[in-house]
Amino acid sequence: MERLKERQRWKKYVKNRWIVAGSILFLLLVLFAIFVPVLSPYSYTEQNVSVQNQSASLAHLFGTDKFGRDIFVRVWYGTRISLIVGMVSMLINGALGIIYGAVAGYAGRNVDILMMRAADILDAIPSLLYVILIMLVMGAGVKSVIFGICISGWIETARIVRGEVMRLRNQEFILAAKLAGAGTFHILTRHLLPNAMGPILVSLTFLVPKAIFTEAFLSFVGVGIAAPAASLGTLIQDARSQMQVYPGQMLYPMAVLCILILSVHLIGTGLEQEEV
Repeated sequence: MERLKERQRWKKYVKNRWIVAGSILFLLLVLFAIFVPVLSPYSYTEQNVSVQNQSASLAHLFGTDKFGRDIFVRVWYGTRISLIVGMVSMLINGALGIIYGAVAGYAGRNVDILMMRAADILDAIPSLLYVILIMLVMGAGVKSVIFGICISGWIETARIVRGEVMRLRNQEFILAAKLAGAGTFHILTRHLLPNAMGPILVSLTFLVPKAIFTEAFLSFVGVGIAAPAASLGTLIQDARSQMQVYPGQMLYPMAVLCILILSVHLIGTGLEQEEV
C-alpha cells in the first residue's frame, strides 16, 4: 500500500511542469559544473597575460579576465563551489531541523516551549551576522560559509516539522501504533515524518537557493570564498572593476547564478503546488 502511494506521488511530481523544467535546468548546471573544469584544457587558476580581457571566441567561450584566465572554466568551477555550499547546507540544516522539530513537536508542553524559545533567541540575530563573525574567526572558505549558514538556517525547517508533527501526533493511526506497543523512535521515523514529508521537502528545497544567494552576496562584498577558490559571487566581485569596459565578464557569472537559483525555485514551486 505504501509503495503504491509512493508511485502515485512520484507520477504526480513527474507530470508537474515546474518540477520537470527546474530539474532539467538544475541537472544541466550540475553536469557542466562537474565536467567542464575536468575536461577543459584550461585551469581555473591559470593566468596568461598574452590573452587578457579577450571577448568570447571559440578558444575561450566566455572570453578571458584581466589576468588572462578562461572565464568559461572559472564560471563552472564557481558554480561547483556554489552548489557545494547550497547542497551541503541544505543537508545539514535539513537534518538538524527535522530532528529538532520532531522532538519538540512530539514531546510537547514544557519541552516544546523550552526548545522553541531557544530557537527563537538564536533566530533573532540575522544569519548574515553569524556567517560574517564565523569567517572573521575561522577565515574565509567554504567550510566557514557552510558553518555560518548552518548556525540558524535549520530553524525554519524545525518550525515546519514541529507543526506537522503536532498536527499528526493525535491522529488515529498514531494512537493505533502506540496501542500496538510501538516506541517513540518507531512512531517518529515510520509514521509521523513520512506523512509530513511533503511540507518538509518543500522547505528543504528552498534552503538551497537561500544558501547559494547568501554565499554569493558575501563573496560579492568581499568576505566570502577566498582565492584561489572562486564561487559565482567571487567572480562577479572580481569583474566589478571591469564592468564598464568589459561587461561580459560580470554578465556570464550573473546569468549562471540567476539560472541556478531559478531552477531550484521552479522545483520548490512545483513541490509546493503538489502539496497544497
